[in-house]
Amino acid sequence: MSRPLRVGLLCPYSLTIFGGVQMQVLALARELRSRGIEARVLGPCDGPPPDSFVTPLGNSLPTAANGSIAPLAPDPPAVLRTIRVLNDEAFDVLHLHEPLAPGPTLTSVVLHRAPTVGTFHAAGSSSSYRLLNPLLRRLIKRIDHGVVVSKDALELVRAHFDVDYEVLFNAVEVKVIRSVEPFPTPRPTVFFCGRHEDRKGLRVLIEAFDGMPADVDLVIASDGPDTAELVRRTADDPRVHWLGRISDREKFARLAGADIFCAPSLGGESFGVVLIEAMAAGTTVVASDLPGYRNVATDGEDAVLTQPGSVGELTAALRRVLDDDALSNRLRRNGAARAEQFAMTALADRYVEIYERLTASVPR
Repeated sequence: MSRPLRVGLLCPYSLTIFGGVQMQVLALARELRSRGIEARVLGPCDGPPPDSFVTPLGNSLPTAANGSIAPLAPDPPAVLRTIRVLNDEAFDVLHLHEPLAPGPTLTSVVLHRAPTVGTFHAAGSSSSYRLLNPLLRRLIKRIDHGVVVSKDALELVRAHFDVDYEVLFNAVEVKVIRSVEPFPTPRPTVFFCGRHEDRKGLRVLIEAFDGMPADVDLVIASDGPDTAELVRRTADDPRVHWLGRISDREKFARLAGADIFCAPSLGGESFGVVLIEAMAAGTTVVASDLPGYRNVATDGEDAVLTQPGSVGELTAALRRVLDDDALSNRLRRNGAARAEQFAMTALADRYVEIYERLTASVPR
């Protein structure tokens, strides 16, 4: 009788810091484990691992990447830990998220200790793809099955490498999200959860919120390089509440309790996972009109999309959603139906098919 499939999911970003890729990796691992697959997540952790199936590979180092500061672990100790864990675990298949990012995933590509699936998340531009192209062109051939999370991510990969990868949209744990009790909010509430940096547009949201009524609250989760400045900027506004980093469960509770989830990003978004989470939680979505977000949301159908960086448009959209109950209710209903199309169960089905095909000729 064959033993269960052993899958190593590697994430280049710190698993203790909020981020779309990190959340995607952890959620996929939970779904795989619920099916009896021995899935473990490997990645840097700045503190205790977020779950029992996570193997930490050391602390992260703030690294410039894709117009942001990413919590990567490109240092030699993390590389050596990655090599040791891959040797000890002897996975049947490796699933690398952002496989060409410096650190554990790129190390795994170089070693190629097992059949490898590579999932590319980034969109927009990549200086590393451009500057290190000759080397990365050779390494990318070691990926046995390539996946991109959106058409925008595919365009970025195609612009630098001669590949044609499968498009598999990201997914969310719809049942888990809907099982969480909403956080009580006695006043109308707008919720933001994302890294506090220019690319995520929090500064635009705060400026837009100046034009909101006095009885509306703005709740802001997570942190980032702009946190201290923006906290000072809102110090005299009792409507603005800063939570810092929160757990997934609290994020889902805050989403379910809020009237609006706002994602005012300025660019660089390949896919709107958090928009789907908000839709699954039954929250009205107001977001920037970006190609990556249009993979998930349709303006006027399941969300309100505004011109990125437009303070006036964002204020008007937030007020419109709060004032128009019929519009808000319709967006919520349509959003709930849209979220069903991005359930993690369906995404895991396809990944399991890929794993089994890659390992079919290897006895377990």
